[in-house]
Amino acid sequence: VYLDGLKERKEQVLDGQVAFELYATHGLPLELTRDIAREQGLDVDQTGFQEAMEAHRVASGAGKAFGPLGGEDVDIYRRIFEDLKSAGKLNGEGVAYDPYSTIEVEGEVLAVVREGEVVSEAYPGEVVEVILPRTCFYIESGGQVSDTGKIVSTSEPRWELQVEEMRKPAAGIVVHSGRVLRGVIKVGDGAIARVDAARRRDIMRNHTATHLLHAELQAVLGSHARQAGSLVAPDRLRFDFTHPEALTREQIEKIEEGVNRAILANYRLETRIKPLQQAVAEGAMALFGEKYAENVRTVTIGATEPISYELCGGTHVEETADIGLFLITGEGSAAAGIRRIEAVTGRAAYELVQKRFRILRDTAEKLGSSMDEIPSKVEILLEELATTRKENHALRQAIVTERFESLLQSTKALNNISYLAVEIPGADVDSLRSLADRFRQRHPQHGVVVLASVLDGKPLIIGSITDDLIKKGFHAGELVKRVAQVVGGGGGGRPNMAQAGGRDAEKLPQALQEVESYIREKMA
Repeated sequence: VYLDGLKERKEQVLDGQVAFELYATHGLPLELTRDIAREQGLDVDQTGFQEAMEAHRVASGAGKAFGPLGGEDVDIYRRIFEDLKSAGKLNGEGVAYDPYSTIEVEGEVLAVVREGEVVSEAYPGEVVEVILPRTCFYIESGGQVSDTGKIVSTSEPRWELQVEEMRKPAAGIVVHSGRVLRGVIKVGDGAIARVDAARRRDIMRNHTATHLLHAELQAVLGSHARQAGSLVAPDRLRFDFTHPEALTREQIEKIEEGVNRAILANYRLETRIKPLQQAVAEGAMALFGEKYAENVRTVTIGATEPISYELCGGTHVEETADIGLFLITGEGSAAAGIRRIEAVTGRAAYELVQKRFRILRDTAEKLGSSMDEIPSKVEILLEELATTRKENHALRQAIVTERFESLLQSTKALNNISYLAVEIPGADVDSLRSLADRFRQRHPQHGVVVLASVLDGKPLIIGSITDDLIKKGFHAGELVKRVAQVVGGGGGGRPNMAQAGGRDAEKLPQALQEVESYIREKMA
């Protein structure tokens, strides 16, 4: 529709804002929009797309985590940066950011911010932001969550800050956000910042696993399966990719097997900083719609024969065997043309395996079998259950039929019309229909029958009328609807057979009295 509009206006380029709306609303990646446009001799304003995406990121608050100049507190941190430069505490580059080479750095507390105000001290229980001259804490970006950890004093009096979030509120400034656990933090104190090492390792396992997953998706599904979003957290990973349909069980198993095969092969990872154009020319995979600097960080898995080569600023394991185990926990739709895989690795994968083994062991114990015998045991039980259900159904039918035969004796006559309006306990809808047919066989002419039952606490009503009465204006749909209104329900159907339901089972006897009233009105 959008491209047809371009052609009608004799334009050649799709507006970047429109392309972004297609991405944000319908999940259509820029790559696909561009390819479809070029197939029709048109193009997409990619610069406009990136500008629209950046404006959206800032408006939604993502700018606080993903880049500079994103929030109302920018001016505060700009002033802090200028003051620290003037005092010789920071150079023009600002806070040194290196989350790759170490998980612990030492430095002076340069500034403390509490509720948007610069303060000289912070006390226990207060939530503050601390600026150091350098940091090894990762800032949320590219789907990978921020690091957490602690900042502690290097000398007496002792204090401790629990770092819960990282952000870059302005160019050159990186802040550690968290709560003071003990002691009083003072500007000028010596401090050691330590990343939560176990949590970081879990994140690294999951991030490297997303690269292996991406490669395996393309190997199994085809080169069209491109990344369309991700989440890399310590306890799980989520990976969105372009694909038009749900994955089959066989495809999911093949993808999972391929990732684990790459893990066991123990490929080494190599990271390098390269010019963007060089990396792209070498075949490095980039995320469409993402803005990249002139020089980019590349991650290669497999030195001699790479199995993955991507642009990535995240943290990774040194060798794929460090991931341990990879398990897919879910696959579904994320948006139109976008599928989503969720998975776990490392410690979370081990915990999942242990949980499932416990379930299997408990199930085997209840079945009196080994874990390997569970499928066959369950199959036998299902067969026995199906047989029992059939027998119960046949028995219930026999009981209901016997009850109905006795109730037939209470059939009433009104103006030469035979009618029966009764409740048959325990009858399901099929039984009621069958019994209604039986009544019509007994009374092929001048017959009206309404049978009711209560299933799961709710009334069920079936009505039937013989053909000769239908010609006189009788209608089973009208009749059951009238009866159902008394029990707070409704229904309808064909002139000769109809069904209705309700909510108030206690009023069912009163409702069945409507049958005689209906016949009298029609005969009048």
